[in-house]
Amino acid sequence: MTITRPTRPLPLPDQDTSVFWDGTRNGKLLIQRCTACSRTQFYPRYFCTLCAADIEWIEASGLGTIYTFSIVRQNGTPPFDSLVPYVLAMVDLDEGVRMMGNVVDVDVDDVAIGQRVRVDFIRETEEIWLPMWRRVPDDAEMAR
Repeated sequence: MTITRPTRPLPLPDQDTSVFWDGTRNGKLLIQRCTACSRTQFYPRYFCTLCAADIEWIEASGLGTIYTFSIVRQNGTPPFDSLVPYVLAMVDLDEGVRMMGNVVDVDVDDVAIGQRVRVDFIRETEEIWLPMWRRVPDDAEMAR
């Protein structure tokens, strides 16, 4: 029997986050919306952080813009040492929340603030699929 180890530390879903992780496993990026004030929020919480009302889960478009990022060129901690260089970005979703994640399948030196990205999900285990970000080609790139 072969034991497969994940490539990075994995989250431990709990009562507040299990809906989010169920969504990623099904290819959906879920965020929360307040049932009273309609404010969206991420990371998952038990109630609206603005007005304390109940929340509901909604599916986000998965599209966003890079707000800021860092290129990690050195990391001596396994398993990250085998992943360098990689991009860790803060992404502003079109729905108004900010999420952190890796920008993948791109030359790290080609990443820039303001670039459009789309979520994709990387399977780490049967239960955990991690959201990652892929660049959305701009019109000039599409014309080539």
